[in-house]
Amino acid sequence: MSITNELLNTVLRHAGQEVSRKEFLSLAGRGLAVGVAATTLASCNSGGGSGSAAEAKPGTPTTGTPAAEVDASTTYTAPGGQTVPSSEAVSPPAKVPAGVDQPIELEAWKSDVDPQSGPVPTPLPPEQRVGYAIVGLGHLSLEEILPAFGECKKSKPVALVSGSPEKLKKVAAQYGITPESCYSYQDYEKLKDNPEVKAIYIVLPNSLHAEYVIRGASTGKHILCEKPMATSARECELMIDACKKAGVKLMIAYRIQYEPYNRQVRDMVRNSKFGKPKYIEAQNSQSSANPEHWRHKKALAGGGALPDIGLYCLNTSRFVLGTEPTEVFAYTYSSPGNPLFKEIEEMMSFQLRFPEGVVVNCVTDYNTHDSRFYRVSAERGWIHVDNAYAYTGQKLQTSHAEGPAKMQNQITLSEKNQFAAEMDHFSECILKNQPPHTPGEEGLQDHRIMEALYQSAREGRPVKLPAVQGTDVFRGPEPKQA
Repeated sequence: MSITNELLNTVLRHAGQEVSRKEFLSLAGRGLAVGVAATTLASCNSGGGSGSAAEAKPGTPTTGTPAAEVDASTTYTAPGGQTVPSSEAVSPPAKVPAGVDQPIELEAWKSDVDPQSGPVPTPLPPEQRVGYAIVGLGHLSLEEILPAFGECKKSKPVALVSGSPEKLKKVAAQYGITPESCYSYQDYEKLKDNPEVKAIYIVLPNSLHAEYVIRGASTGKHILCEKPMATSARECELMIDACKKAGVKLMIAYRIQYEPYNRQVRDMVRNSKFGKPKYIEAQNSQSSANPEHWRHKKALAGGGALPDIGLYCLNTSRFVLGTEPTEVFAYTYSSPGNPLFKEIEEMMSFQLRFPEGVVVNCVTDYNTHDSRFYRVSAERGWIHVDNAYAYTGQKLQTSHAEGPAKMQNQITLSEKNQFAAEMDHFSECILKNQPPHTPGEEGLQDHRIMEALYQSAREGRPVKLPAVQGTDVFRGPEPKQA
């Protein structure tokens, strides 16, 4: 290495650190002017880089030190006298874009034989994240949504709304929310005066969704509402209208549409990975135990297994295919004498007929061991997802033939927190003033179909639906990959 390059690399490696006087003078004494080093150091501190900076993207400086230029011959001597091999403390080469939401590009090290790492996380600084008020502190909020903020990059909890002062106080302390940002349901509209709150997340029994979306819209805050959107299509229409009049965004929390495995299936089906899809089998079932829970009161839930968990079979089928059903048929059953099902259906078996002859067979039940899967059968293979509608644990398998061999593959993807993904999507829509991927119109369409399913079950006949032309008609732009 030449004297010039040696000094340049030394200065670059120690940019922002103190270069020892002995080291500097030793190199300078061998023929390099102090002015050159000073100019180089000034350039480094003003944003220049080492190595192949000339090859970096415009506005993306390359920094760090290649491994070949690291002095690994040094040692460290501890105060107790122990000596161990060491090296200079340097950073590997990386491209560092100026934008806080643009990922740092680290030095490549994997070959294309193995799965490639995704971009490094790019969390926004806390003060730039969208603040959420969580309305309702039940199972979903406490077990899933509030913990998910720890994995969010664009979202943060800043306010709570609950009818329980005891829960408010404890949960606020756990998540660093000030007492001034804790509200009762009667004080809900006071969110209007909280500048930290940019969005409201409605996590209440279904019968309260319409009221709290409409009241929330009046505060001027954007609204994220849990599914099912409401208890009727008419309520959905009123919610959409209220948000439009208030000039706020409305998104329905269809987490499946932001989850990597289900999105992978969608892409495989839309790209005809195994030819045209022919039919889909889907099941979402679980076992209930508390007849006093709001899910078993029709006035609060709007229905039983269908709107709560059967909705996943319905919405995911629409999402995967991209088109809308033209006809439905349904059958319901409830065990006689079971106190859980005095007001709501225990089970619904239903069929959706889509354009081009695709048929979707679904079953949902409140009184069986949990089972959450679907399988897309296509011309030349099938795609199967276990735990498809669960919060975690998705397993994706495919099958097809290659000559005499039957190929069965398991596809493994990086898991993402579904609640964090959907909240960060909504936050990005707010920050960039874009429509959400799952707006109120998406929820309204599901309610129209569910009402047709209940009609079919009552009347014992198929029910035709209005024809809908196009693909993804009720959805907004594609979300950014989590």
